[in-house]
Amino acid sequence: MSNDKNDILFELIHSLTKSEKRQFRLYVGRLPRNNSANFITLFDIILKSKKYDEDLILKKTNIKKQQLSNTKAHLYRQLLISLKSNPKHQNIPSQIREQLDFSNVLYNKGLYQQSLKILEKAKNLALKHQETNLAYEIVEFEKIIESQYITRSMSNRADALAIEAKDLSLQNVFSSKLSNLSLQLYSFLLKTGYARNENDHLFVKDYFEKRLPNYYFHELNFKEKLFLHKAFLWYCFIVQDFLGSYKYAKKWVMLFDEYPEMKKEHPVFYLKGMNYLLEALFFVQKQKRHKKILSKLNNDILNYEFANSQNTATLSFLYQFQHQFNSFFLKGDFKKGVAFIPELLENLEQQKSKLDAHHTMLFYYKIACMYFGAGDTKNSIFYLQKIISNKKLKMREDLLCFTRVLNLVAHYEAGIDYNIENLIKTTYKFLIKMNDLHQVQKKMILFLRNLRNLYPHELKGAFVELHKELKEFENHPYEKRSFLYLDILSWLESKIYNKPVETIIQEKLNYKTTKYNIFEKN
Repeated sequence: MSNDKNDILFELIHSLTKSEKRQFRLYVGRLPRNNSANFITLFDIILKSKKYDEDLILKKTNIKKQQLSNTKAHLYRQLLISLKSNPKHQNIPSQIREQLDFSNVLYNKGLYQQSLKILEKAKNLALKHQETNLAYEIVEFEKIIESQYITRSMSNRADALAIEAKDLSLQNVFSSKLSNLSLQLYSFLLKTGYARNENDHLFVKDYFEKRLPNYYFHELNFKEKLFLHKAFLWYCFIVQDFLGSYKYAKKWVMLFDEYPEMKKEHPVFYLKGMNYLLEALFFVQKQKRHKKILSKLNNDILNYEFANSQNTATLSFLYQFQHQFNSFFLKGDFKKGVAFIPELLENLEQQKSKLDAHHTMLFYYKIACMYFGAGDTKNSIFYLQKIISNKKLKMREDLLCFTRVLNLVAHYEAGIDYNIENLIKTTYKFLIKMNDLHQVQKKMILFLRNLRNLYPHELKGAFVELHKELKEFENHPYEKRSFLYLDILSWLESKIYNKPVETIIQEKLNYKTTKYNIFEKN
């Protein structure tokens, strides 16, 4: 019998903490008959197993094959009920829904006034925490009770509820438009990456402007402001306006300073805001500011105990390690970055069941870039091959393209050029297929193809000529994205001046810092 490695019950059981396992045993143990129940035996066997094995389950229990599906479903439901009662998994929305359930029970028992009293408290709580969808649901339930004319409410009660429902409905429609826009832009960014050309730019601009609802900023609540900042952030990222990305990521984070209680209520939103603020700072090369914000993120994760749930623990790991790794790129310190890789891989292994393939491969790409910058091209190729060989990978198309370009350059740098012609052809075909063949990539591929025809004394001149050609694209609106992933200009300069890439990048950073300091003094 085949084993389902992704069995949802197996995954749920093995995600439980010690306290959650103990709570589940106490929960099911409240009824003596449960101690010998099939679903408890099933729980114990799955808990001890390293993989889901139906043959073993049928062999070790009294569960018949035709009963297994129902037993698993029952166990799954009992686990969720137990987890729901855990204070760690309770938040404001869950408290409001619990009150709704209580009011529904009272309503069904004919205790209408008691039901309305609970609904009123739940509605106030929902409005206080800007849970407008739940507030609307509560008002709709209040209308059902009031419509039966059994509460003898004042005559204006119906009008008040109707107005309340209308206002909440309009508010929810507006919030939905903003959240839909931000989600759709984010989807575009994940699939395609940055705008590749003028057509992409115009498409996104038109899409954004047509779907952005009219608003008065001072009238927006917390969530509406949040969705608005997110929509502008994604738009700026897509069109490569990184200063704009920094502006709206900063607004996103400052929103939580304005509403500090929301950090605990919506930790995922806060962590993501900090992540994109750091990412924007990375792209605009603000090293000191990046270091300061990363330190703030690390402190907030500790002080707000963001890692107390698996969801926020995974995000905390992802953002801390990702931006710590980026800090080495910002400083051009590839050797320290390489020294950090074992710690990163160890933590990546611990989190692998919680991370999707996209984020794992993104780490592999950064690791490959770090090794390349440190001059270890063989290890760079090793991690690039992990991405290229993953045929089922759902990853940003632009990153897939630049993975292959870097792989091509790394093969040349490593001296593994016996199959370079075939590698050039496959890379070229892939870029065409992805509609991602740009001038920078064309010139790189043509350069590598012609290298074999040059004499050793002609190499330096060829590097100088290519550097001159590519330098023209450094600030091009669409071609410049090639340099976001692979600092090919610094690599060429390392060849021209016979210096390590790391040295070239650090010299550039020192020059920029000195120039900035002189400007500040004047």
